[in-house]
Amino acid sequence: MKIQEFLEHHGIAGNPFAEEDAQNDTVFKRTCLETTFHPAWDKIYGDPADPSTSIVFGEKGSGKTALKLQMVRQFERHNTFQAAGRTFVVLYDDFNPFLDRFVSRVGPNRPVEKVLSQWKLWDHMDAILSLAVTQLVGAMIDPSATSSRSAAKLTGPQSRDLALLAACYDQSTGETFPSRWRKLRRRVGYRAWLGLWPLALGLIATLMLVTALVAGVSRESLDWAKAWWPWLIVAAAWGPWVLRRVRAWWTAIKIVRNMRTGNRTVGQLARALSRMPEVDLAGQPLPTVARSDDRYELLAKLQAILAAQGYAGMVVIVDRLDEPHLINGSADRMKQVMWPMLDNKFLKSPGIGFKLLLPIELYRFIEREDEQFNQRARLDKQNLVPSLEWSGETLYDIASTRVKAASACEPAATLSQLFEPEVDQRRLLDGLRSLRVPRQLFKFLYRLLVAHCHAHTGEQPVYRIPLERFDTVLAVFRRDQDAFDRGLAPR
Repeated sequence: MKIQEFLEHHGIAGNPFAEEDAQNDTVFKRTCLETTFHPAWDKIYGDPADPSTSIVFGEKGSGKTALKLQMVRQFERHNTFQAAGRTFVVLYDDFNPFLDRFVSRVGPNRPVEKVLSQWKLWDHMDAILSLAVTQLVGAMIDPSATSSRSAAKLTGPQSRDLALLAACYDQSTGETFPSRWRKLRRRVGYRAWLGLWPLALGLIATLMLVTALVAGVSRESLDWAKAWWPWLIVAAAWGPWVLRRVRAWWTAIKIVRNMRTGNRTVGQLARALSRMPEVDLAGQPLPTVARSDDRYELLAKLQAILAAQGYAGMVVIVDRLDEPHLINGSADRMKQVMWPMLDNKFLKSPGIGFKLLLPIELYRFIEREDEQFNQRARLDKQNLVPSLEWSGETLYDIASTRVKAASACEPAATLSQLFEPEVDQRRLLDGLRSLRVPRQLFKFLYRLLVAHCHAHTGEQPVYRIPLERFDTVLAVFRRDQDAFDRGLAPR
């Protein structure tokens, strides 16, 4: 007996329990994304008009990625209806490029644990600034985007700040940096003509010397050209340009050295900085030192630019910390990367909300931390969810919603109609409660459907799952689940 025949008999199009990852789950995206929420949703999501920080710990398959997708969808809906009070969402869920660059800068031939021990808060801040600035610049230079049409709202200092942020942090790979930076300056009206005067002075002096030489040749008199003073004047005229380039190169070297998660080259950055007038760079914060103070000021500049674009706040969603190949699920390495971010000053930055969706293994480290860590992190202020737990009733509702979403008939199919009457709701609730998280729920129901269909032929189909089959498959699944939790068997 085929699973498809079983499902079609109940009016279900496609297996609603085939996918285990919310990122690729079409059933979840189609219906559950906006209808099925965790009981702690309000605490985690907060108020989009006033973003707040929340820290969630959950085991694998508990729905952290689903929470991320739901938050993104809800923020998009909020932005649609609140044009003047939108929320700028930054997805900090791919650590691979930042960790790879960090390791290549700090110590490519050293043990990973020793390299990651040097990961600091400002490395996180550089990564977040890179994601936010790249996203904002992309929207600015897109002619069809709303942000590009409101770029004129930026003041002169804000246009300078955006150009400076883009010079340091725009990491788009869609087109070259010089091209994007040139488009951005035109879009925001930052011409920076004053930055060209050293070059213009040198060119004018050179042109005058060449003109004088040509005129001297025409008169067959080159005696004055043998003098040293005309060449000294030209050299002096080029002096400001050379000095400017040297300063820009030295600043670029310091920025590249201390931005350990960036991909900007010294040459690219030096050319950009040399185009900006010195008066615009004087006193401006730059990531030239390994400290967080300058990054805080740069974040404040970014927030001011976002406010001018109609964004009332910014939200940074952190997810998939355990997936980078340098971490590879290691709890110790996850701790090395995440612990610098657990800083109350950073997490409570005005106008910024951090949504940290972290593996449950990290909470066990928190339980063993000392008073100094607790005073610095102040997790009691961060809307902490120690465990993303699901009750049997909630798991039952999730399964029922998925069956209904996959139904192709009226009235829609229900979960209970897949079972014999003896498998009543109470028995289902008791069984599903032991599965703990949605991913295990989907795995179990998929295995149950396969086991039932394999036990019957197509000539003598049975379209309801009996209690004995339910109990047997559940017992085997729970045994495998316990073995996996103890690290004794793969799943």
